[in-house]
Amino acid sequence: MPTERIRDHAGQGATTVAARRRRLRADQARQLADLLRQQVLTGGFPDGTLPHETAIGADYRTTRNTVRQALDLLRAEGLVERLPGVGTVVVAEKYPHGLDRLMGLAETLREHGRVSNEVRSAGPVAAPAPVAERLRVPVGSDVLYIERLRRLNGLPLSLDLTYIPLDLGTALLGADLENTDVFRLLEAITGQPLGHAEITLEAVNADAHSATVLQAPRGSAVLMLERLTHLADGRPVDLEFIRFRGDRITMSGLLRRSL
Repeated sequence: MPTERIRDHAGQGATTVAARRRRLRADQARQLADLLRQQVLTGGFPDGTLPHETAIGADYRTTRNTVRQALDLLRAEGLVERLPGVGTVVVAEKYPHGLDRLMGLAETLREHGRVSNEVRSAGPVAAPAPVAERLRVPVGSDVLYIERLRRLNGLPLSLDLTYIPLDLGTALLGADLENTDVFRLLEAITGQPLGHAEITLEAVNADAHSATVLQAPRGSAVLMLERLTHLADGRPVDLEFIRFRGDRITMSGLLRRSL
């Protein structure tokens, strides 16, 4: 092999080694960020201040550069910030939303503050085919459509688009939708409890309307929860498309393995 080719091959090898080291450090930073995020979200730092970078490195047996990269990831998520003379502090709180019980938002978050509803729209609309199919009503028949901006302690948390069969929705039009969960109202109107719900959860980009209402950057990721709720007798009564600000909510649940 000519000398030039040997040198070129050696140079490529060195570049590959350096790239692998950078990738390894990035992988380690991401792993560390996941562990620190869990502590941030569960109150693992009671005074709101993370340990010094050196202490974190010692606890997790990693380098200070890796710790800094991990903290940069959390800062990019808006969870922490570095303050001169203070250190890295928690600057945002995510609220837990359980996925193992059928509860309204106010019921779910009652320990974290007051949930308020701004009713942006409420009235009959012709049921689109996907809505009619899910609610088991004729296509084109009227259903009640409700659009609400939901706030927790005054901060925008979710944008809820709700479809309800009109025989139940008519009674809801005169109800206090600003201060009462729809779940409670449906149980009062029907005289029976809710039974179960089918849910789908995915991340979507915020469209212009959703971003404006939620006061979130356009194109930022939001958590989309689609939920079809049934009464105890099995009748579907509430189809919702809920867009949560991803930086203010965390989903959790208890899963059991059945064999």
